[in-house]
Formats: sequence, structure tokens, C-alpha cells
Amino acid sequence: MVDRIVESDDIEVPEIPETLEKVLLFALDEAKQKLVGGADIVPFTALAIKENLFIETHPGDDSEECFAAAKHTVEGARGADAYALCYDGFIDTDEGDLDAIIAEGGIPGEDAGYAICYLYEIDEEGKIDFEDEPAYIGEAPNFMMFLKNASEYADDEIDEKYMEEDVAEEL
Repeated sequence: MVDRIVESDDIEVPEIPETLEKVLLFALDEAKQKLVGGADIVPFTALAIKENLFIETHPGDDSEECFAAAKHTVEGARGADAYALCYDGFIDTDEGDLDAIIAEGGIPGEDAGYAICYLYEIDEEGKIDFEDEPAYIGEAPNFMMFLKNASEYADDEIDEKYMEEDVAEEL
């Protein structure tokens, strides 16, 4: 997935809300483990709802289809505190294109989200070498911009499937 534009300027790294930061880092680590294990990274979202994290993959024939499916999932998430969309891509730099696992996400009601990544290289033997720390890329679209804060939803408004499924992971 390479044809996604995330705004990036030479600016300071902003303060990312704590829950969002945790979700973004979780998504990057999950994708990193898949890549190291030899698996392809199918674009996926991670939704933080109460103390749980719900992961849903978004396979598609092209990046537009994957992003549309992810956006649809996130926009319908009632009671979520944050989300991350994670995928394998690249960052266009002055030194050329660099491979990266990218996580972008946001919180309800904010105009813009954030994008961070793990840069990596694959040597001739297929060994993957990741940067030690994730890098801030810039602002990203926020699929939650039109949602209310989680605390503004009554418990019965929160989709029951989230609290009944066994696929949740503890945050």
C-alpha cells in the first residue's frame, strides 16, 4: 500500500494523546511481529473501546478499497476512545523511498489525526532491520472527526458486539 498521502512538514513532534499513542504503538508492534514472522501485513484497524482493543483487517484489491473499509469501520465505532490504521508502505524522503510500517490514527472530535512509523530495511538475505524508535510522520486524516467522545455515549449506544466478542485484547 503505497499511494497514501500524509501531510508532513519540518515541525516539532506534537503531544499525542496517551490512549492514541498506546493504540498507535500497539498497531506498529503487531505489524512488526507479522513482518518479522514472514507474514504479509494486511491493513488493519485497532479500536480502543473501554479497556479493550479490537482489531479488524481490511483486505482489498487496492489501497483505496482498504482505506474505505477502514474508514467505514472507524466511523461506525460508537464509544471508541481512539483508533489506529496500520499498513506496510513507504515514506518518500530526500534520500528516496524508505520502507515503513505506518500507523495513523485519531481520537473523536479532532480535525486531524497523527501518523507514525517504523522505518525498516531488508538485506540481501531477507533479514529485516528496524529503526529502534518509531518516527513521527505528520498529520493524517482522522476517521473519528465526526464522532462524539466515548464518555458522551450511553452504555446502550455502544455497539454490543464490541463487549461480547472474544477478539478483544486488553489495553
